[in-house]
Order: sequence, then C-alpha cells, then structure tokens
Amino acid sequence: MIPSADLAIEHRPYRPYGAAEKVLYGKEPEILLSGPAGTGKSRACLEKLHLVATKYAGTRGLIIRKTRESLTESALVTWEEKVVESGHVILEGPRRNYRQSYHYANGSEIVVGGMDKPGKVMSTEYDLVYVQEAIELTEQDWENLTTRLRNAVVPYNQIIADTNPDGPQHWLKLRCNTGKTVLLDSRHEDNPTLWDHGKNDWTPNGRTYIAKLDSLTGARLARLRHGQWVQAEGVVYEDWDRAKHIVDAVDLSRGKQFVAGVDWGFTHAGAIEVGMADGDGRLTIVAEVYRSKQTIDWWIAEAKALRDRYHIERFVCDPSEPAYIEQFNRAGLRASEAINDVMPGIGAVQARLRIAGDGRPRLQYLRSALQGRDPVLEEAKKPCSVVEEMDCYIWNTTSGRRKGEEPVKENDHGQDALRYLVAHFDVRPQRRLAVWA
Repeated sequence: MIPSADLAIEHRPYRPYGAAEKVLYGKEPEILLSGPAGTGKSRACLEKLHLVATKYAGTRGLIIRKTRESLTESALVTWEEKVVESGHVILEGPRRNYRQSYHYANGSEIVVGGMDKPGKVMSTEYDLVYVQEAIELTEQDWENLTTRLRNAVVPYNQIIADTNPDGPQHWLKLRCNTGKTVLLDSRHEDNPTLWDHGKNDWTPNGRTYIAKLDSLTGARLARLRHGQWVQAEGVVYEDWDRAKHIVDAVDLSRGKQFVAGVDWGFTHAGAIEVGMADGDGRLTIVAEVYRSKQTIDWWIAEAKALRDRYHIERFVCDPSEPAYIEQFNRAGLRASEAINDVMPGIGAVQARLRIAGDGRPRLQYLRSALQGRDPVLEEAKKPCSVVEEMDCYIWNTTSGRRKGEEPVKENDHGQDALRYLVAHFDVRPQRRLAVWA
C-alpha cells in the first residue's frame, strides 16, 4: 500500500519510525497507537489516512473524536498544517471549525465529526476510520464505529486510533489484552523532532520537552512520560516498558538452562513462568500458564507438557503448599521450594528490567509465551498474564506504609512466579555462580 520507503508525497517527505511505521504498514482490522505525550501518534495516523485517500480513488475516511469541537484545535491543526501539502485542493472551502469533510480530486472524501453528534458520521460507510484520543470513547462508541467499516474501495477496512494511556482496567486496554485490537507502543524516540536518529540523541527541542515530562509525578509521569497503563498509585516495576521488554522471537537453541517459577492458585489464578537463561546471562520468559479454577492434577499435566517441550530442569514453587511440591516430585517433576523473600526478589527483578550496557534488559518476555487465556478471568476483567499484571502491580501505601515497603497482594500471581524464577538465579550468589559456571 505504501508507495515508497520514505512515504514522500510531492515535496513533503515524512519518515516514520518505530510504532509510527508499524501503523502505516499495518492492515489489521483494529490498531491502537498508545504512548506518552508528544510521540507523534496523531501525525502517524493522519499520514496514513491521507496516503490511503490519495492512493485509492473513491476512498471514504473518517476523522473523529468524542466531541466535534475538540477536533478543531487538535487533529485538524496537524492535518492541515503538517500532513496535507500547502495549496492542496482538499484545503479549499470552509475554515476548520466549520469543516464537515475534505474532498479529493480523485473522488476520495475524508469526513470529520464527533461522537457527541453521531447522526451524520454514523449514517454512511467508510474504508478507514481514525479516532483521536480513543480513551475518551466508550466501548459501545468504538463498536458502533466498526459497524460502519464496509465501503469496500480500499482492499482492507480498518479502524486506527491513538491515545495516552489510562488505568490498566480501561476497556480499551482490556480490548487490546484480548487481541481484538492490536496495541502498538509509541515512544518519544519515534518522533524525529525530539530524537535525532543520525546522532542517536535528543534534539535540543527534545531535551527541553523530556525535561518537562520528567518533572511530572505519580501516574502522570508513568503515563505521559513512560507510556504505562497504570493506576494512580506507583507501579512496582517502573522500568517495565512493553516496547523494550517484549520480544517477538527468541532462539531456543541458545538456552543454557530452563527453569520454571510456580505460584499455586485455585480461586485466585495460579501461574507457571518458564524462563530460558542464555549464555549472556539474559532470562527470557518463553512460556506461561496462567489459570484459575484448576486442580493440582491439571497443573501437573501442564507442567509435564512444559517440561517435555522445554527440558525444564527445575520447578521453583511457592513454599506455602508443600503438599503440592511433593505431588510434583512424585509425578516425576523436579520441584523445590522457591526463595520467598519478597523485597530481595523484587529487587532482583527490578535489576534485570533495567537496560544493560548492550542496550537490552536482562529480563524479557516472548510475546507468544502465554498458553491460552483464562475465560473466567477475562470475563471478570482481571489480568490474564504476567505482562497484564505489570501495569497494576503497585506499592501498598495504606495504613501508614510507605512506597517501596511492600506491594499490594492483588494482581500478583504471575509476579510471584516470576519473582521465584529470578530469585533462583540472582538472590543467592552461590546459586548464580553455579548456574553460569
């Protein structure tokens, strides 16, 4: 669909990076570009809309936000001043605040509107819909828009959107968790006005802008600077970054040791996190089982399947259920009590999440690791994996406790299993030396 690598339109070159490039090439039915303030999310979505309308004669597109009024001084400013070339035919006609649509010479049309006045925008069909600040919409708004994607001029129909993150239980984040919507993580380094890709450093503009964002605190810092979907309280793992810690592929042949962390559960979820340690000392979660309402026999069967597939040497388990550990051993699974010192374990995970000298973290997660979603948890709008827990695993600051003393005992099942796994390698020096010897 994209005409050239630089995506140039006449005299106005636009070079996308990172998530901006992915949204331009992506053809999935639903894509959400999520990230901090100032990463170029809106520009990327609008560039795609303009490119599609230019390439496919007769395209019908829609630019929409929760209210029509909010578009005038947001998306339409970027559209008219940065995306569309000066003097282009579509800019003829009413001023932005009176604008209802943009008409191309090839018969394409881009309609503008708000969900507060849905009559006109919902009475027609589109090839491509762009939603600015999708966090403002309800899920019903979103699904209503998807029903209008049936114009059939462009080879694929698609709704694309941008947003700053909100809380981890927002319907939009949950929709991405289920896979209905593809989540692309936008970063400040994607914006060439902030990051100089030639020098691999901030531009003067970028340095000033990032300094302003770094002065934020709490959830605003996490969301608007780091792009995290967090609650108002502080997250335990502030260095967690989906764009840096989630990988699309891993070479299993590089694995030197496979170990699994196990957290027991029935009413609450249980979890098995399978970690692959490679020759560089990096730990990758290559498989994860995260389920509720399952008996120990079910967990034994899952553990055996994982052992046979990954040649797991040891299962380090929540020590609160010694009988379960014994049943694992009787079933031929080499199991032992995990190191359960909470704060040293959290410290070890935090250390691995930090970016090392080679530009990569020492702990990462394979995107395809989860072995199926739990429908019970999904229906209850609860996390279904350790990755989904990351944004809502927070410090307990009630009853006089201070941030950093202990985490809230909620949404932590995968976190506990992960902590056991990392502690197996890192908390006791003699054990770490034995692993890498």
